Amino acid sequence: MNPRNALNFSGGPGALPENVLREVQQAIVEVPEVGLSVLGISHRSDWFAAVVAELEDNIRSLLGVGRDYHVLFLQGGATQQFSMVPMSLLPPDGEPADYLHTGYWSGKVLPAARREGPIRVAWSGESDGFSHLPSDDTLALNERAPYLHYVSNETVEGLQFHRVLGHDNVLRICDMSSDFLSRPVDAQRFGLIYAHAQKNIGPAGVTVVVVRDDLLENAPEDLPDFLDYRSQARAHSILNTPPVFSIYVVLLVTRWLMHDVGGLAAMDAINRQKAERLYGVLDASDGFYRGHAAERDRSLMNVAFNLPDEALEQRFLADAEAAGLSGLKGHRAIGGLRASIYNAVTLDAVEQLADFMDQFRGAQRRPVRSMSARG
Repeated sequence: MNPRNALNFSGGPGALPENVLREVQQAIVEVPEVGLSVLGISHRSDWFAAVVAELEDNIRSLLGVGRDYHVLFLQGGATQQFSMVPMSLLPPDGEPADYLHTGYWSGKVLPAARREGPIRVAWSGESDGFSHLPSDDTLALNERAPYLHYVSNETVEGLQFHRVLGHDNVLRICDMSSDFLSRPVDAQRFGLIYAHAQKNIGPAGVTVVVVRDDLLENAPEDLPDFLDYRSQARAHSILNTPPVFSIYVVLLVTRWLMHDVGGLAAMDAINRQKAERLYGVLDASDGFYRGHAAERDRSLMNVAFNLPDEALEQRFLADAEAAGLSGLKGHRAIGGLRASIYNAVTLDAVEQLADFMDQFRGAQRRPVRSMSARG
């Protein structure tokens, strides 16, 4: 494999495990048990039905939920879920749903939800540049809301919730697109979880939705089949032609998580080591590297930071590319730099990045005034 695949720190599409890439390489030529390329196998075949069934079971097992949860593989990315969730679960009259505005992606949800019914922004970090997340004592959530919606990990700003939010008597909806299957989660405390697959679990083209059965009972009856969770569940996600290739790769990633890594607790331990190594470089840099996120809210998936000026940031990016380190440019919404250290990014890759950062800092001659992270 190209060694640069191992040094992909892009915010998305994210890196895939080397073992999975090798299996995919073989499957593109020929899936051994079928004798055809995965790109040409029918979505109506027995083989693909077995892929979907195994993947449903793998995700239930990894999350620790039973068959009272449907596992769906849908299209349209997380963006489609911004509308599907309120279309199905937001009553047109009555109490508004609570939404948290914690960063770029949670901000994208709001216009879509407002088109479907009443919502309330229960907390926003916009005035502080999305540099921190709310503490429990700053959240005033409505115990009569039909649901609470939040994003567990903000990829742009490098913010992550390290606890489950909300009241247990209010339905929890969570966009886990960028930290899904990266750590254990008490999934039974959520009514619906969704995650598009271009971060930790596979290539773009498929979105995983984990939804509790009883949520679907009161959904409107006039929804288009494609946008109706019930129709998708009855068809086991094969209501129309699904992205066979993407779903197959997600299956391979779940096998890797279960059998090679050893489950989500083991994955979490690895991810914490990676994050601690990079944040350690930031904290020891005397302000040369300035983290965007408040320390208590730092993401284990996305390390967003700045250098003293834009010229240095451009030099950093050029030198990093020359060193084989890819995808370190920050999101256009806030600029700067960002290292995304999703599941498949190895400890060795993070060590190489950390060493590069130390060397780059040491090569700069002019002194830098110490600055702490905002928050």
